[in-house]
Amino acid sequence: MIRRATEEDLPEIQRLQRAAFKEEAEHVNDTEIKPMTQTVEGIGEELRTSIVLNYVEDGKIIGSVRARMEGDTCHIGRLVVLPDRWSKGIGKALMIEVESRFPEAQAFELFTRADHPRTRPFYAKLGYLPFKTEKVTDALSFVHLRKERA
Repeated sequence: MIRRATEEDLPEIQRLQRAAFKEEAEHVNDTEIKPMTQTVEGIGEELRTSIVLNYVEDGKIIGSVRARMEGDTCHIGRLVVLPDRWSKGIGKALMIEVESRFPEAQAFELFTRADHPRTRPFYAKLGYLPFKTEKVTDALSFVHLRKERA
């Protein structure tokens, strides 16, 4: 079941986010990346300025995503899934739900690590195409992806 997040969900979303980004932090050899250090209060601020959706199974949050409108574009962030549930359709279900929750959006944008072996093909299958690359450090570059509303 996909439902909108509440304030009570914030500590569980934080734990999920840290579990999901642990591999990312190890890959870039930096445990201080924002998803690993973001506070419950920081996630709460996003809850107030974005739509935060949770994928809930057996009463437990196993996936989450955030999205907000800027102009005619929906910006999607922090799609996270519990690592032992990767490749089970949870991320895809959350992305489809986000797109349906923003009917006014003319396009959807997000970013991911440029050299990530799973996320790049995942987003490509959903129709997201690269439009910009951003070098953050010697070990980390992001690729920005966009999908036009059909």
